[in-house]
Amino acid sequence: MLYFTRWKALAIILTALVVCLCAVPNFFPEAQVKTWPKWAQRHLVLGLDLQGGSHILLEVDANSVKKDRLDQVRDDARRTLRDAKIVYTGLSVRNDIVEVRVTKDTEVPTALTKLRELSQPLGGLLGANGQRSLDVADAGGGLIRMTVPQAAITDRVRQSVEQSIQIVERRVNELGTVEPLIQRQGVDRILVQVPGLQDPTRLKELLGKTAKLDFRMVDSTIPADQAAQGRVPPDSDLLLSSQSPKVPYIVKKAVLVSGADLIDAQPGFDQRSNEPIVSFRFNTSGARKFAQATLDNVGQPFAIVLDNEVVSAPVIREPITGGSGQISGSFTVQAANDLSILLRAGALPAPLTIIEERTVGPGLGADSIEKGELAAYIGSILVIIFMLLTYRLFGLFANIAVAINVAMIFGVLSLLNATLTLPGIAGIVLTVGIAVDSNVLIYERIREEVRGGRTAISAIDAGFKRALSTILDSNVTTFIAAAVLFYIGTGPVRGFAVTLGIGIVTTVFTAFTVTRLIVAGWVRWKRPTSVPI
Repeated sequence: MLYFTRWKALAIILTALVVCLCAVPNFFPEAQVKTWPKWAQRHLVLGLDLQGGSHILLEVDANSVKKDRLDQVRDDARRTLRDAKIVYTGLSVRNDIVEVRVTKDTEVPTALTKLRELSQPLGGLLGANGQRSLDVADAGGGLIRMTVPQAAITDRVRQSVEQSIQIVERRVNELGTVEPLIQRQGVDRILVQVPGLQDPTRLKELLGKTAKLDFRMVDSTIPADQAAQGRVPPDSDLLLSSQSPKVPYIVKKAVLVSGADLIDAQPGFDQRSNEPIVSFRFNTSGARKFAQATLDNVGQPFAIVLDNEVVSAPVIREPITGGSGQISGSFTVQAANDLSILLRAGALPAPLTIIEERTVGPGLGADSIEKGELAAYIGSILVIIFMLLTYRLFGLFANIAVAINVAMIFGVLSLLNATLTLPGIAGIVLTVGIAVDSNVLIYERIREEVRGGRTAISAIDAGFKRALSTILDSNVTTFIAAAVLFYIGTGPVRGFAVTLGIGIVTTVFTAFTVTRLIVAGWVRWKRPTSVPI
């Protein structure tokens, strides 16, 4: 156990040195680090509790998800019955149930078969306890009722949360913030923590907008003032303009092109009026649909609809075949920039409501850092004194190994660009105790071997060899606990689990390579006849 080849010793030293060097950027100002090569700019990011920032808890609007699902069922039913050439009347949503009346009794069985094809099993191919996404029932007299079960709504809410997390992450990252924490909480909530952001006003505006963009034709068959009196055609909607004063528009429900077909959106200025605009570009499918729509409707107005408000309603002068265009609407420079961010990130599948908001000041974070550092210093000093008094020279070796261990923890965290929180600091302090515990087990084993009559070198070798299984068992069980905390925990608990898990790995490395290498070098140099423990 005490014999190291030259290459093995060199590999251990280089490994420890390289990992420790990864922590170096944390000791230099961020402005200076940014001038270094990209690979050398990795460093620890202080969490919300250490540098302050914004904490926002969002909730997905389950009622909106349910309404969208019922509207989708209604539209799918309309398309299915038309494709099957089944005559029907009264297709509508009443009391969370989609109803339709088939005119001919002989077509009811066919209609039921076709509509039941719209139902899919929940939870994958095998289904979730046999539940399906849609219940289709014959209510008699040609009336068919389609009901969306609660399990299907819950599943749709879950999907909406997962999709919203990705979109929220893209929107927050567009702000240029550092290492935001975005994660799910419960069934329908999303936690957003942005360290260093003291004014969350703009962030809330970006997160609160659905940013659902549609290109739809304006319905010119009825004046807007008549529609405002409740005479809206069944295939159209009455929408208002996004600018004040609010102007009513009759817009067809059919979507020509949706915002999902956008691949880019950038703020800019109109060359003629020098007003802020947003330029957009479609993907291949969107460009083809937009070209066909403008070709078929030359001379007709079409509406650019954002979150059920008409941004603008220009007249199609000629077919637009280039797959790109621009949105104008009396924007300010920041409004154009924010709209481009929203369009690039994509539309939220459902509105998000802010149900909790906190701003942590940098003073509180500085106080947390100060107290965390104080606790780390006091704990480390006490451990160092204990090891020196108890194990003398070997205690010094253990302290050197622990110092390398802590430096390696910071190096690995920096390499991962991890976010350090106050519980994370607690995990590092705990790791110091675990690392010392490994050395205590080794040294006590060496003492037992000496008392058993072994020579100094033989006792040292046997101490490292026989303590190995005990240390591995204790560290593996602790690592399992850290893994469980990481898997089921959230936020600060995960931060604690990460630092603890990394600390366990580095502890095993330093205890059985670094400490052993130091002791082996001392043995080769001194050739001791007694063990100074």
